[in-house]
Amino acid sequence: MERTVRMRHLAILVLLHLPVCWTYPLDRTAVEEDPNMDLAQQYLESYYNLGKDVKRGFRRKDSDPIVKKIQEMQKFLGLEVTGKLDSNTLEVMAKPRCGVPDVGQFTTFPGAPKWWKTHLTYRIVNYTLDLPRKVVDSAIEKALRVWEAVTPLTFSRVDEGEADIMILFAVRGHGDFYSFDGPGKTLAHAYPPGQGFYGDAHFDDDERWTEDESGTNMFLVAAHELGHSLGLSHSDNTEALMYPVYNSRTDLARFRLSRDDVAGIQSLYGPPPSSPEEPVVPTEPPAAGPGTPARCDPELSFDAVGTLRGETLFFKDRYFWRKFHWDLEPEFHLISAFWPSLPSALDAAYEVSSEDTTFIFKGNQFWAIRGLEVQAGYPRSIHTLGFPPTIRKIDAAVSDKEKKKTYFFVEEKYWRFDEISQSLDRGFPRLIVDDFPGVEPKVDAVLQAFGFFYFFSGSTQIEFDPNARMVTRRLKSNSWLLC
Repeated sequence: MERTVRMRHLAILVLLHLPVCWTYPLDRTAVEEDPNMDLAQQYLESYYNLGKDVKRGFRRKDSDPIVKKIQEMQKFLGLEVTGKLDSNTLEVMAKPRCGVPDVGQFTTFPGAPKWWKTHLTYRIVNYTLDLPRKVVDSAIEKALRVWEAVTPLTFSRVDEGEADIMILFAVRGHGDFYSFDGPGKTLAHAYPPGQGFYGDAHFDDDERWTEDESGTNMFLVAAHELGHSLGLSHSDNTEALMYPVYNSRTDLARFRLSRDDVAGIQSLYGPPPSSPEEPVVPTEPPAAGPGTPARCDPELSFDAVGTLRGETLFFKDRYFWRKFHWDLEPEFHLISAFWPSLPSALDAAYEVSSEDTTFIFKGNQFWAIRGLEVQAGYPRSIHTLGFPPTIRKIDAAVSDKEKKKTYFFVEEKYWRFDEISQSLDRGFPRLIVDDFPGVEPKVDAVLQAFGFFYFFSGSTQIEFDPNARMVTRRLKSNSWLLC
């Protein structure tokens, strides 16, 4: 299939060939001796809007346009901003990536093109010989479900004629101005929404397409490219699917869209009209049944409440609700879908935001998680924190990021832990009722928000003002879940 195409808005994964040695820095006094500069300038012209007429002078200063563009690229891609072609910078330049320019956070293509209908068709025109047809079909379907789960969009496949999104495998020249170039370089390219060729996605059949991490993963590339087909450009969030650099180390079994991806696609199409308890990842939702908690049950209580990178997590049995600050509707998930090694029915959770770490407690053990990763060396005994052997579990915990103190509640008492010295403060435990008048033991969970402490006990929560040392409100525990 050949089509005449224009050159604007093409999303293309490119791998630049760079010398093996990645340790030669950009010497600002002798930049022309750097053998990597030609390819670096090409990279900056392609992705960071460096003018093609910018010439490399003999000396480099911070005000030099090439140095400034290197700094801009390093900042966007999360590298140390040195203005030099150090080994980390060259390593990132050498990875597969998309060809559209890099811009901050999620973004749409110029003019924010989008589909002006919610039901789209797609057609797989031909197939690679690397995978069985049913595997390709499944990968494309799963990639579309990633975006379908967080938008009002729906997709259906057609086997003939013109579809909104035409998907094909090709080698070398294939009817557009962007020829493929053999294995290991260009992986795929896609066009934003629109008439004719717009919205189409092409995959280089010279790549070794696989359904795992052993080659070029079909699902991962398709999900990224179809994001372009729906109108998204690139994100500077390294955890985002729409980050420009292809990540071959993505954990496919635990893949999920980042908040940034969701915010981007919903800026075009809005949220899905379905239940807020439907997951945003292409996995099966928790099966409803007698053991599944209902978020608006007036008797609902929580096992633990904590925060994670701006989200608030409400744990109950094998499940948790996940509430974003930018989205009123909470999500509902199995704990095991995100952290398979964590137990169910947790006791406590709290975040130390300065360390980007959330700690999870169950019985006499605790775990440390960062994002989707449980950190190595855990679980550890709670007694390594300094608790006496008589303490067998923590009922609740909360960390005050301003004071850098963490409060641990056990039955009618509480301990205070200093996050700087990593030790329990002297003079503790103390009685909860002495320092938090109006708060009655036993405490199930504690959350700090808006300058208040929120103590959860059964189906009731108490809002406590730590400055006035008084209870200001009594609420239902699930009021956070729009109940």
